[in-house]
Amino acid sequence: MSLANRAYSEKRNFIRMRVDSPVAITLDDNQTLSGLCCDLSGGGMSVEVDRALPVGTEMTISLSSSHGHNPMLRAKARVARVLSGPNESCTLGLEIDELLN
Repeated sequence: MSLANRAYSEKRNFIRMRVDSPVAITLDDNQTLSGLCCDLSGGGMSVEVDRALPVGTEMTISLSSSHGHNPMLRAKARVARVLSGPNESCTLGLEIDELLN
């Protein structure tokens, strides 16, 4: 499907895929967080976590599969946006910088 045929809200380079998969986040100072990946595209992902991280924070993410394939995706990423949620949770918009083996 070409960009011209998509709805305005999805005129992006990569279409978002809705997923609900666990993700492990390792920050550069070796802190680890667990979260839930809500959507995934070729350039980034949206992840629900229990605390906000500053925009620009760099990390390594390991996305797991609910079918036992672990890890399904490993990548270097950084926080591009932060959306606060109820009950102290938040959604991080992550930009993928590099895919890892």
